[in-house]
Amino acid sequence: MKKIAVLFSALTCASFATLSHAAPLEARDCWVRAMPPNLPSSGYFTLANNGDKAVTLTGVDTPAFGMAMMHKSDTKSGTATMAPVDAVDVPAHGTLQFAPKGYHVMLEQPGKPLKIGSTIPLTFSFADKSTLDVSCAVKSAATVGN
Repeated sequence: MKKIAVLFSALTCASFATLSHAAPLEARDCWVRAMPPNLPSSGYFTLANNGDKAVTLTGVDTPAFGMAMMHKSDTKSGTATMAPVDAVDVPAHGTLQFAPKGYHVMLEQPGKPLKIGSTIPLTFSFADKSTLDVSCAVKSAATVGN
């Protein structure tokens, strides 16, 4: 009987430990800019890494567009540039923001016109082969922030 009580106690502690830890990765405030049909759009979000190790975002995919690519906008000496990026690190216990005028997801070849107020799915891929599925709100092209 004592062995059963010890085993039950160990299982109970293990269950609470699992429940008390937040998921290592989460995406917040995901939105996609609504654009006229046949024009590229962009996606924005914040990735939070609650884990003890940095993770590397290596790609984004969505069935709503024919192509999704990570980019970074930069302004130097008054000139704005945009360049593709292959991977972006999310620090341990930190966040990475994809926002206008910074990192963003270029979304090209829309499958159908985006309706403000609807949502589209994005799937984030990481270097460790894990993925994270997110639902993103479609917002007006005039939206400046999340």
